[in-house]
Amino acid sequence: MKLTLISPVRSTSFVEAPALSALIGAKIVFADETKQQTGSFKFRAAYNLASKVQNKHIVASSSGNFAQALSYACSLIGKRCTIVMPVNSAQVKIDGVKKYGAEIEFVDTSKESRQEKLMAIAKTYPDAYATNAYDNEFIIEGNRSLGEEIAAYKDSFDCVISPIGGGGLISGIINGINKKQSTKTEHISVIGAEPALANDAARSLKAGELVANEIEPQTIADGARTISLGRQNWEILRHNLKQIIEVPEKDIKVAVKLIYDHLQIKAEPTGALSLGAILVNLDMFENKTVCCVISGGNVDDKVFQSIIQET
Repeated sequence: MKLTLISPVRSTSFVEAPALSALIGAKIVFADETKQQTGSFKFRAAYNLASKVQNKHIVASSSGNFAQALSYACSLIGKRCTIVMPVNSAQVKIDGVKKYGAEIEFVDTSKESRQEKLMAIAKTYPDAYATNAYDNEFIIEGNRSLGEEIAAYKDSFDCVISPIGGGGLISGIINGINKKQSTKTEHISVIGAEPALANDAARSLKAGELVANEIEPQTIADGARTISLGRQNWEILRHNLKQIIEVPEKDIKVAVKLIYDHLQIKAEPTGALSLGAILVNLDMFENKTVCCVISGGNVDDKVFQSIIQET
């Protein structure tokens, strides 16, 4: 008899926030992925990819969360993993990748893009499967599970706000909600939350075509330091995304502190973008029922403490 392996992917934690909701004037429910394996939603994508590609060696580029997730997924499945990481990646994320046994190749993104470094490394491993952290069908498919969970939640949402960097998470959420189409989900709109310093996705949506940043933007939301949306992600977003809200750095920090003060959840700056989007558009969300996705909680203690103390 063939045994069916149980997926190690954890269901998201839905956390209601009555005091914060009253303060803001909207009913907010957080989809908390900080308790996912390796501390972020990225494990959904990484495990799906690692379990479905046939190659025994996977090479990827990531600033940290996908790097940790793929490293752990490969260790569970017994595959080799090499990760291209920016030299200024959060130390907690570098340590996580090392802990799970992956090899790290660092890149100075002021001189060379992650993708260029990835392609160079991949040429030295011709039998490896090369991918970035978002522009991949297996990654989008893995993230779809979060959208399905949101669609199945006991309450009906007016909208879902998701952080957006390369677009892997939000495109997966859209596909998941669309897959669960019903009278309960048909009116749900999906909104992206992007750092104002890294607003290539917002500019792309306005222009109707893919727009790239000239250099990797140095926002505090390090998970959104991408040059551009992935092409596969863009094809989903251009037809399904209602809008993208640009969040200034100060509002990202305020959102991190509010989440910690009200929920005792340690969200990384990228994970707090969804609440930050509400803070800069309070009138837009008044009396709405909103699902805010906290995409991860991997943040250096020093960075987190400085945000809490200065905000």
